[in-house]
Amino acid sequence: MDSYSIRPVAEADTPFLREMLYESLYVPEGQQPFNRNVINEPFLSKYVEGWGKEGDMGFIAVNSIGLSVGSITARLFTEDNKGFGYVRHDIPELGLAVKAEYRGRGIGAALIKTLIDEMKEKGIKGVSLSVDPGNLGAVRLYQRFDFKEVGVVGTSITMVTYL
Repeated sequence: MDSYSIRPVAEADTPFLREMLYESLYVPEGQQPFNRNVINEPFLSKYVEGWGKEGDMGFIAVNSIGLSVGSITARLFTEDNKGFGYVRHDIPELGLAVKAEYRGRGIGAALIKTLIDEMKEKGIKGVSLSVDPGNLGAVRLYQRFDFKEVGVVGTSITMVTYL
């Protein structure tokens, strides 16, 4: 199995974060994938645009030959500019994606643990997310970290865990 390491997101990682934003869009088996341009729409691009502003935090998983294979981000949103998993202005929203060929190796769990440890260190009280209920692997992963369903927005479940 390929080994990996985890490092903080750097400004130069923005193109990879955009790639992972697309990768995070759940497509049920047998359905057509989204058009790649969908990540340029404001309702999605806001998860990456201007990365590095106050409150942004994130990590990149890198394989043994230096290729980025997954990312986790947390960003604060406001009542006027909600993300899909918005709970409150002081609860950041998590975004997680691992390249398909690297899934099932514990990378997503390691990224979540790293982010949660960092949040606890910074005194952040919780983190939320949005997940398609059909994405059972992701739902189970989040439940392992004590994320609980707190609502439904469109076709997605909003989950939160308090630290």
